[in-house]
Amino acid sequence: MLELVAGPLTQEAFAPFGDIIDARTSEHFPINAGRTQRHHDLAQVETLGENARSLISIFVSQPITLPLELTFLERHPLGSQAFMPLHEERFIIVVAPPGDTIDPADVRAFVTDGRQGVNYRAGTWHAIQSVLEREGEFLVVDRGGDGNNCDEYPLDIRVTLA
Repeated sequence: MLELVAGPLTQEAFAPFGDIIDARTSEHFPINAGRTQRHHDLAQVETLGENARSLISIFVSQPITLPLELTFLERHPLGSQAFMPLHEERFIIVVAPPGDTIDPADVRAFVTDGRQGVNYRAGTWHAIQSVLEREGEFLVVDRGGDGNNCDEYPLDIRVTLA
């Protein structure tokens, strides 16, 4: 079993897998007569393949127990998938680079601070939604359309927090 310790989520460490969505660290500019700050273009939405379109959904996830035990990672080869917590929910992220197989040495684990969201690049292997402490609601942006956009790879992983 692969043993991982989830460390803090940083843009530098997460860059190979996608984007961090965080208004606290992004460029912004005023709109709406100066009453609103627009944090613009925080993640690259990827929709690949025939009849592809962007979907906006809300996921409601039940909290996990620690240590988190996983039996697989999944990927979406035809599009990115973004998760933004709506109520400062912390969650665990487990990722591996795109490819047809997963090298356990390349698997990483992170934990958000509750205000960070993530955007997994198309093809990035990742764990299922793993919210901590309480039920979580997430705004999700991903791909709809023709084609199989979900693959699973068996891998036994146990994750703890730093």
